[in-house]
Amino acid sequence: MELIDGNKIAAEIIAELKAEVATLAGRRPCIALIRVGDDPASVSYVTKKQKTSAEIGIESRLIFPPVTITQDELFALVDQLNADSEVDGILVQSPLPKHINEVAVFRRISAAKDVDGFHTMNLGKLAQEDDTGFVACTPAGIMELLQRSHVSLAGKHVVVLGRSLIVGKPVALLALQKRSWANATVTVCHSQTKNLPEITRQADVLIAAIGKAEFVTADMVKPGVVVIDVGVNRVPDPTKKSGYRLTGDVHFPTVSPLCSKITPVPGGVGPMTVALLMKNTVKAYRQNRK
Repeated sequence: MELIDGNKIAAEIIAELKAEVATLAGRRPCIALIRVGDDPASVSYVTKKQKTSAEIGIESRLIFPPVTITQDELFALVDQLNADSEVDGILVQSPLPKHINEVAVFRRISAAKDVDGFHTMNLGKLAQEDDTGFVACTPAGIMELLQRSHVSLAGKHVVVLGRSLIVGKPVALLALQKRSWANATVTVCHSQTKNLPEITRQADVLIAAIGKAEFVTADMVKPGVVVIDVGVNRVPDPTKKSGYRLTGDVHFPTVSPLCSKITPVPGGVGPMTVALLMKNTVKAYRQNRK
């Protein structure tokens, strides 16, 4: 069993981007990071994105509206950034307060600056295999992990657990693409899937993204499978200072011995999401300056 080291691969991508940004003439790429309110997880994620931007040489504009901001006020803020030629990428950190329609906000961001890859136009470009679009960062990170770990998907059966717009649907579309690193046969499973273990046992590559702690157990995988664990779940653990431990959607102790390769949690898919956000920002900078 080989561990797929997301920290190491993310560091490689960040080093590549740093070298690329150092060669750029004129102003640096710029990402606007909007965080509404002070949700602890969101604070942590935005801080990580800001630090990674600085490491690469990407300028980050931090905008922290109060949790009381109205949807129209947030739209106005997004419109202002859409019109600003000095801003290449815009990210609105989710989750947003309940009184704001997240999908409407994602759609309000210009498709050319949607470095999170959630705009209707970018999801459509993904389906059409149009490389000018932006792919959501976690699915794009998963494909980078597989490629850089020399896992070819051609002709393989990829089973995706979860059908979210953020991971499940886009990663299924990526694995289906007519690309040298894709060309997989894809099955997407979800809460209404019958005989789930029977299907997951057919997977050559299993991508678990359902947000249920340690849901995938040894009886659900076949020997030699490659497992990508997207889940990040907090499980109570009195032995830890924080009172909890982080675990994925896969029961690592029993599943990992059966795998040819597997991502750990933490240190697998997580670091890739930020690295790919930065890659999308540099791509937006190049495309917006053409």
